[in-house]
Amino acid sequence: MNRYAALLRGIGPGNPNMTNEKLRGVFERLGFDKVASVLSSGNIVFRSADTDVSELEDRIQRALNAELGIAGGTIIRTRDELQALLDTDPFPGLTHERGTYLVATFAKDRTTKPGKLPGQLDPLTRIVGYDIPCSAFLAVIDNRESGKTPEYMGWLEKTYGKNLTTRTWLTVQRIIKKMDA
Repeated sequence: MNRYAALLRGIGPGNPNMTNEKLRGVFERLGFDKVASVLSSGNIVFRSADTDVSELEDRIQRALNAELGIAGGTIIRTRDELQALLDTDPFPGLTHERGTYLVATFAKDRTTKPGKLPGQLDPLTRIVGYDIPCSAFLAVIDNRESGKTPEYMGWLEKTYGKNLTTRTWLTVQRIIKKMDA
């Protein structure tokens, strides 16, 4: 069985159709095994014999839209891809906290291969790299000052489209732990 993480876009835990219980229910009705949620922000881990990730993404998204009215987006990564990403240690010496908020932004389009990244996009964001195997932008965001929003997500969407979803580095670590449970 293959271990997958579905990173769902646009999940708001306050929406009654977006609870972990309802999200897991969709995955279970699709016939997946060992379905579990990680936090309450649209992270579902599951096992499946299926190997066509693109087909899985489409199938899950159709079911989420049909059953719960969730039109967001489904991005799937394998357990091995996420572990390899963690193993690259792209944030050496940094600790995830308000001044160094470590994030990975996953692109649905696996052909996304950016050229030269801007590095210091704005005073609050430093892009540290792009992981090709996982199709993930890696950045450090300073969010110590409330009310100041980095331009990072706007730049990503303008440059690469909206089929992206961001997770904190801690969440990626939690997803791996849940996949291994």
